[in-house]
Amino acid sequence: MAEGFSEKEVERLINKSDKNLSQDKGPIPYDFRLPNRISKNQLKILRSIHETLSDSFGSYLVSKLQTMLNVKVTAVDQIYYSEYILAVPSPACLYTFKLKNTDIKGLLELNVDLALNLVERLLGGSGTGKKESKVITAIEQKVLEDVTSHLMNDLKDAWQAIDDFEFVIDRFEADIDFAQITSQSESVLLISFDISIGEQSYPMNICFATYAFDTILSKLSVQKLSSIRPAIYDGYTSRELLTLHLQEALLPVVVEFGRSKITVKELLELNEGDVIRLQTKITDEQIIKVSSETFFYGRVGILNDHKAIKITRKLKSNKNNLQV
Repeated sequence: MAEGFSEKEVERLINKSDKNLSQDKGPIPYDFRLPNRISKNQLKILRSIHETLSDSFGSYLVSKLQTMLNVKVTAVDQIYYSEYILAVPSPACLYTFKLKNTDIKGLLELNVDLALNLVERLLGGSGTGKKESKVITAIEQKVLEDVTSHLMNDLKDAWQAIDDFEFVIDRFEADIDFAQITSQSESVLLISFDISIGEQSYPMNICFATYAFDTILSKLSVQKLSSIRPAIYDGYTSRELLTLHLQEALLPVVVEFGRSKITVKELLELNEGDVIRLQTKITDEQIIKVSSETFFYGRVGILNDHKAIKITRKLKSNKNNLQV
C-alpha cells in the first residue's frame, strides 16, 4: 500500500496551490458593446494589405517630393469611434471617403504639420517653413488634391487582392464633429501610419466604419494571407523589383557629330546655305551621350534605310571618373 504524504509535504502543496491562485489573472471581461467583428487572422491580412499601400504611397511621395522618406504601418486596431474622435486634434486635416457601390465609409486623417509640409514641398519649398495658423486653406486643399487622389488609387490597388473596390474622396473637413462616418458607439477599424521625412516623423490614419464590413470580412480568408504581397510583387524582393523597373526606364541618347566656334558677329550674319566648318575630322569617331554623359564612341551609317550609328568603343568607369 502506498505511503501517505507527510505533514510538511501537505503544507508545501497547499502553499504552492495558493501561490498559483494568486498569480491567476482571472477571467477577461467581454464588452458586448464592442464585439470583435474582425478576427486576429483578418487583422493580419488587413495589415498586409496596408503595408502594400505604404510601399506604393511611399514610392509616389519620393518621386513627387524628390526627397528621401519612409512610410510604414504602425498599428491596426478595433476601437470605439468615440475614442478615435477624442484623439483627433482641432483644427484637423480630414477627408471623408467611401467605397463606391457599398455602404462602407472611411476617414483619412493627415497630420496638419504633414499636410503643410507636403503643400510647401509641392510648391517648390524645402518644407522647413512655419505657418502660424494650423487651418488648411482652400488653396492648400487644392494642392493636396493630387496627393489624396493618388492615395485613394493606391488604396484601390492594395485592395485588389480582396476585390475590385473603388475608393472615392467625398469632402474635406477641418473639424471631426462634421466628419461623422458612423455613430460614436460603433466600432471602427483604425490603420495608423508613420511618415518619416528627413528627421521629422508624422502620423497618418485611415479609419473605416465596420458596421457594413461584413461583406468584406467574408472575403478575407487565411489562405489569402500568404498570397497578398507575393501576388502583387510576383515573388520578387524590393531590390529585385526596383532593379527591374530601372532596367525599363527610358534614357535619351544623343550623337554629337562635331563642334565649332563662331563669333556673335558671324552668328548674326549667317544665312540659309552658309556652311559652318567643324573642328571634327571626317575620320574621327562621333561621341554618343546618354543623359548628357559620354558613354560611347561610334561611326554613323545607314541601316535598313535608317540613319544609325555603330558603337566602336565603350568608356570604362573608374571610380568617379570615366576613362577610355
